[in-house]
Amino acid sequence: MDTRISSNAPLYWLAVGTFAVGTESFMIAGLLPGMAADLAVSVATAGQLVTVFALAYALSSPILTALTGHIGRRALLIVAMGGFALANVAAWLAHDYWQLMAARVLLAFAAGLYVPGANALASAVVAPEKRGSAIAIVNGGLSLAIAFGVPLGAMIGDGMGWRATFGGVAALSVLATAGLVFGLPPGIGANLGTATLAERVKTAARPAILSTLLVTTLWAMASYTTYTYLALFIGARTNLHGAQVGYILFAWGASAALGLFISGKAIDRRGPSAVIVPALLTSALSFILLSASAHLLPRALEIWPAAIAVIAWGIAHWAFYPAQQTTLVGVAGVKAAPIVLSLNASFMYLGFSLGAALGSLTLTYSGVADLGYASAASMSAALALTLANGRRQAIKTPNPA
Repeated sequence: MDTRISSNAPLYWLAVGTFAVGTESFMIAGLLPGMAADLAVSVATAGQLVTVFALAYALSSPILTALTGHIGRRALLIVAMGGFALANVAAWLAHDYWQLMAARVLLAFAAGLYVPGANALASAVVAPEKRGSAIAIVNGGLSLAIAFGVPLGAMIGDGMGWRATFGGVAALSVLATAGLVFGLPPGIGANLGTATLAERVKTAARPAILSTLLVTTLWAMASYTTYTYLALFIGARTNLHGAQVGYILFAWGASAALGLFISGKAIDRRGPSAVIVPALLTSALSFILLSASAHLLPRALEIWPAAIAVIAWGIAHWAFYPAQQTTLVGVAGVKAAPIVLSLNASFMYLGFSLGAALGSLTLTYSGVADLGYASAASMSAALALTLANGRRQAIKTPNPA
């Protein structure tokens, strides 16, 4: 039975859910200084809320996805988004650091079910030549969250306290759940294959897939080394403070929307490799600019190179993501798309966790101005591995005479 959709409407409803997840997941970067002060911990300690969330996501996503494989995709996405709403309420009501940490673990479980499930569904219900654009639409919810939800969260957190932001995301998640109930056709994704945990491990062990997934981890690690503490960096190295930091977060998010748009079109026309290499190189150069200018320029002037670096990084960061997903689907095959996309999400959040930890170590043993250098090192490793993967693939599949 043909399960392809006749319009993009279901994809946009899936994007509403990723908007809710993205708002909660990324807004914490703008809230960390205030949360640390309120919870009486250091900013580096508060950053562990990011580390634990990302690690819980990475470890739970493949396990929970395998355990829920018998549940219809529509029902599973609705339940996951409903659980995400409840976990946000728990974070809103948290009284101390450890209660908030527990709520963030619950948020990771729900997000780890929803995001890869939404991406897998999007890739399976469109024609192959439209797969890049479909994935870009679903992830467009993440870029909109960064562009509008994250800076709005920073302003609300600055004016009303960080707890209010979790209450707002809880309400947004309820709306997203209702959108899934009424916006996803009954039976959508009914024939979408699922895999056991053993099958996932077997798939991840394939050399071509594993090396591609490691690129995802290095890319994510590089970005979260700086992004987790971006509000601290902007406050320490420029003259922007408080809600003004939201301007930089808005610039990153608006750039992300542009990156996703460019990526989807470029993937469909020229293939994912034409996007991935320039995106990684641009990101690495942006991080170098961020740290070099912080060391060389006074605070009054640092805002300009920092803004340029953040915008270029935002475009490149989100141009990479759908291209990498499309590459994985191409390597593994459409039937294995749910497996590799779930694995990609796990390896990405593993990278987020490692990045937040590396950022904390950089703050502890070096300084905030060196965050960009640490990110550039990881991004350069991702680029080197990508080029090595490309050479191996070219040797295996030479051009016909």
